[in-house]
Amino acid sequence: MTRLIPLTALLLTACASTYDADTESAAIIATLNAQDAAWNTGDIPAFMADYVKDDTLRFASGNTVEYGWQTTLERYQRRYPDAAAMGTLSFTDLDVQIIDADDALVFGRWQLERAADRPNGLFTLHMVKRDGRWLIQSDHTSSE
Repeated sequence: MTRLIPLTALLLTACASTYDADTESAAIIATLNAQDAAWNTGDIPAFMADYVKDDTLRFASGNTVEYGWQTTLERYQRRYPDAAAMGTLSFTDLDVQIIDADDALVFGRWQLERAADRPNGLFTLHMVKRDGRWLIQSDHTSSE
């Protein structure tokens, strides 16, 4: 019986996940930087590359909730059919909260700079780490 205790402790230590919150936060911010760079070149599919690419993706905005990567892509393409509608995207006031090695929340502000207006608002992202990449599982975006 005494041999089980050290073996159990070893197994629990080996299974415990370790991570560096600063490193993970930097990786998440890099993901968001890649997103706004893709948006600002007019490439909505590249912008969507950092969303979970399946039907579990949840996107909430404008009093609606939709599910699925394809549905979200089509929504963006309908709402932003050209470069003028897309404008230039920027994210500010990012607050990354690492929950654990594979789970994080991101709070921030977004703004589009367009010829005729400057729409802006808040967003909350639930991000998950899959195959070493941080991806958006849920996006709740509001506008001013």
